[in-house]
Amino acid sequence: MSDHPIFPDLAGASVFITGGGSGIGADLTEGFLQQGSRVAFVQRSDASAFCNEMERRTGNRPLFLPCDITDTAGLKSAIEAAAQAHGPVRVLINNAANDQRHETLEIDEAFWDASMAINLKSYFFAAQAVIPGMQAAGGGSIVNMSSISYMMADCGYAPYITANAGITGLTRTLAREFGPDNIRANAVMPGMVVTDRQLEKWLTPENMEAQIDRQCLKRTLSPDDMVGGVLFLASSASAAMTAQALVLDGGVVTTG
Repeated sequence: MSDHPIFPDLAGASVFITGGGSGIGADLTEGFLQQGSRVAFVQRSDASAFCNEMERRTGNRPLFLPCDITDTAGLKSAIEAAAQAHGPVRVLINNAANDQRHETLEIDEAFWDASMAINLKSYFFAAQAVIPGMQAAGGGSIVNMSSISYMMADCGYAPYITANAGITGLTRTLAREFGPDNIRANAVMPGMVVTDRQLEKWLTPENMEAQIDRQCLKRTLSPDDMVGGVLFLASSASAAMTAQALVLDGGVVTTG
């Protein structure tokens, strides 16, 4: 993992990350641990070995809370447990997602509902659960991991693309509603980030080459490339920034 700038206000901060033990989430967990943050994360599979490795590498052990984020009651219970262990959540990173590929004409209602539950509903209810604590603490930062997929008119995973468009809308309405409480909400929009899951499931050398051709930066993007932007949005370095979408895609789409 690269060395990232240190943001002093993140030292000791209570951070909650969904899907924090694998893929982009694992690098985010490590990034916050290196800041000295008190990190709690959830995922379905056991993360004991990952926690051991993080403690060895950073000297700071994360709190792993087993949870299926589509179980709203379980997600809220995990956030409550994190607050009891580390203090009210000051930084929420909604990261867990499932970008499973599929044919649009083969999607049934159950698949659609399951995809929304993972990729959008959990984001809302995690935010709803942390906001009262942020209000009481005088502020906080919500960072929602989205995607450039809906900005590209992409295809092959319609519910995921739809959910990511919704994440941007959710981010903006949270920013507007809770800005008076000094709660900021921003989205991070990755491009094609090469993870083990992507390589196992569908990412081919041809796909990678085509994506790099679309990028201004002619290299693959790794999960570590997402860490600096998320740390910035979580910290007071971005104190005046809210309701924004930060694109980290190597220069595929342009904003502004």
